[in-house]
Amino acid sequence: MNTVKLVAGVRVSRGWPKEVSLGSVTVKIYRTTIQGAVIYQVADYSTGKRRLRSFADETEAVEAAARLARQLAAGDVQAAALAAADAAAYGRAVELLRPSGVPLEVAAATFADAVKALGGNRVMEAVRFYLRHRPDRMAPVPVAQAVHEYITTKAEKGRSPRHVADLRSRLGRFAGAFKVDTSSVTAPMLQRWLDALPVREQTRKNYRTVLHGFFAYCERRGYIAKGSNPAAETERPQVKPAETQIFRPGELARLLQHAPAAFVPALALGAFAGLRTAEILRLDWQDVDLGRGVIKVAAGKAKTGSRRVVPVLPALAAWLAPHARPSGPIWPGTGDQFYDAQVATAKAAGVKWKPNALRHSFISYRLADVQNVAQVALEAGNSAAVIFKHYHELVEAREAKAYFALRPEAPANIVPAPLTANA
Repeated sequence: MNTVKLVAGVRVSRGWPKEVSLGSVTVKIYRTTIQGAVIYQVADYSTGKRRLRSFADETEAVEAAARLARQLAAGDVQAAALAAADAAAYGRAVELLRPSGVPLEVAAATFADAVKALGGNRVMEAVRFYLRHRPDRMAPVPVAQAVHEYITTKAEKGRSPRHVADLRSRLGRFAGAFKVDTSSVTAPMLQRWLDALPVREQTRKNYRTVLHGFFAYCERRGYIAKGSNPAAETERPQVKPAETQIFRPGELARLLQHAPAAFVPALALGAFAGLRTAEILRLDWQDVDLGRGVIKVAAGKAKTGSRRVVPVLPALAAWLAPHARPSGPIWPGTGDQFYDAQVATAKAAGVKWKPNALRHSFISYRLADVQNVAQVALEAGNSAAVIFKHYHELVEAREAKAYFALRPEAPANIVPAPLTANA
């Protein structure tokens, strides 16, 4: 039998019916005429029954028979039973999967599950995301080591001792509970830990803020994947805004009278200049220019990181003058000693100490006195919106005048007649 080799050993006989052979497999092609049209029919026995598949073109029929012969020779009966287009797709799929060693049905099931889980055909997008955030590429840095590095870095950059001590306390507690690598900490793990802390919501919020900063540091160092800060995915504790508490003129007078000499300048700077505690702890006498009547709060000493100039009002000048020195810290002790001085002074004066009340008092009375939100915002280092929202019409102008009339030289005369029940 004369044959013509077509592709990869598939033989096609001359004459009709043509036989397309590969090894021991032979597929026959018949030529017939139906209603005047020539039709080429491929005899398909792959299903166990004879089925004739018709083609209008001889070349197409030969190609289909050759494909069927290859599939039968390979024992791929299922593919052989498919229509031409489906069979081609099946064969191509099998070839694509061959290097992976994954069976077609397993690959199809996995793909279907992935599409369902992703909510659409976003499989490659998910793969690219995974490759960018592969945890096995993260440096295996234990939480305790990363915490030590972070705190050391903050101290070396000149953060205040009180801030560093706060980080050491909160992150030390965290590191004690998470004896794992930083890349292993997940948002759910962190959320459960935060929820279990026996603290108030404000303290829980402070912990979350510290952890967010810590993991941002880890992200920059490559200890965790980019965009995977677990603290950012935890719930934000809802804290009710605290009521703005102030000292009445009579209360402040008693505090100033009973304060230890070393504590008077710090007390006065909070009450008559509105400086924050952290700013007072960093302030030096060189920053206080009584001659020009200004206090220079450098950017590195301001809580907001922005430099500002605060006026030395007459009341403040009177309280600072007896203690002024060319240089040296305004408060010579530690942060803990500062808070101890607050407690001791309040106890001696018979006045309940109110957190942040010195600064709140200055802003409230200053706004009532000058009636200029923008001016007070500049002096206090706040936005005008914050000043107006929290301090507008909190006190009356006559109380402000009594407040700023307080002087050290005449204690008996500086406490005005009670203006309110709390004065």
